[in-house]
Amino acid sequence: MEKELNGLIDHFTQGRINRRQMLAGLLVIAASAAGVRSALAEENSESENNADREGGPLFQAKSLDHIALRVTDVPRSRDFYRDRLGMTVTRDSESSCFLDFERGFLALFRGDEPSMDHYCYGIEGYNVQAAEEKLRAAGITPRVTGNRIYFPDPDGLVVQLAADRG
Repeated sequence: MEKELNGLIDHFTQGRINRRQMLAGLLVIAASAAGVRSALAEENSESENNADREGGPLFQAKSLDHIALRVTDVPRSRDFYRDRLGMTVTRDSESSCFLDFERGFLALFRGDEPSMDHYCYGIEGYNVQAAEEKLRAAGITPRVTGNRIYFPDPDGLVVQLAADRG
């Protein structure tokens, strides 16, 4: 699934597909992921499912805070997102760029191949130490860098948590 997502992003950033085609592709990937998640959930024992539900979710995602992409040419990608999607550049260098939009931001980092670096959800009452404890208690080994926490989803995509900016 990661390969398909990276391919879709690559096609979009290189101008081979338009925004509508990218959104349609994202919907297909999301539907496929939902099917995989559903199949995996059915494989879990009923007692494991009940235990998970009784405790509730570890966190409640309130917003998609940002997406971070690896791109081969930061200035080219910066210009693309600024000029085609109206994002505002807030920080910029040859190796990274941060672009704001109404309810989040896009981070671009130079990489050898286009890919998604990570995506971040805003949660209420975010506290990095508490988040780390919850993840470890759930058997997930997070990576903590300062006030940032990252952990893999079931497919290995990197998830970050941050304070919800409401």
